[in-house]
Amino acid sequence: MIKVTIWNEFRHEQEIPAIAAIYPKGIHGQLAEALAAEDLEIRTATLDQPEHGLTDEVLQSTDVLVWWGHCAHALVRDDIVEKVHQRILEGMGLIVLHSGHFSKIFKRVTGCTCSLKWREAGEKCRLWNIAPTHPITQGIGEYFELPHEEMYGERFDIPEDGKVIFIGWFEGGNVFRSGVTFERGYGKVFYFQPGHESYPTYYDANVIKVIGNAIRWARPVFFRAHSAPNSPALEEIRSVDTAPHAAVLQNADGTNR
Repeated sequence: MIKVTIWNEFRHEQEIPAIAAIYPKGIHGQLAEALAAEDLEIRTATLDQPEHGLTDEVLQSTDVLVWWGHCAHALVRDDIVEKVHQRILEGMGLIVLHSGHFSKIFKRVTGCTCSLKWREAGEKCRLWNIAPTHPITQGIGEYFELPHEEMYGERFDIPEDGKVIFIGWFEGGNVFRSGVTFERGYGKVFYFQPGHESYPTYYDANVIKVIGNAIRWARPVFFRAHSAPNSPALEEIRSVDTAPHAAVLQNADGTNR
């Protein structure tokens, strides 16, 4: 079983009736239902829970963390971000969705501003699968389309070491690196662009397929403590007396130091 925690700031769904109508159980609730599978043990966490629902116990038992945020990035506690970052370095996977690109944790793992162009016009989005052999793109055709999405456009300020697996095209003409993977420490990170709260994106079968594939790809092979123990030698080490060969340093007046 892959232990998955789906984190959502859960603000729009509580404050805006139109969004609540699309996601009556919250974006996290819809994702949990849509992703349900025999190999996934899923729980959810939200911003307003104690410690944002990301207690030490939760983080220590999470294999993959899925993150959705938008209007409340600044309210996420820095000490929680540090704990999440530490777990990623140790091997926990991180899936960052849509406007989570501007979250503290994604900025932390990328070391960039993660800024981009955007436009809210409900335009068609076509996502091209440019890495058909990658585990995340399995079961996805050459491309798939979403009838309405918020436009995200280049330039996207992320590190050059990211592997791009989806390129997004928008009806207004912009393009975007819509699916990008990274490795940080022992952890795998995937950013996926679709998921604006005003549209039923997380009901789309292709979107859910990609996120499910990403969870299975990002699962840790093993966890490694950040501070590794002292390592014993694999072979016998011969002690060498270096004293006879040590250089003698002298002061300016010629006396030995």
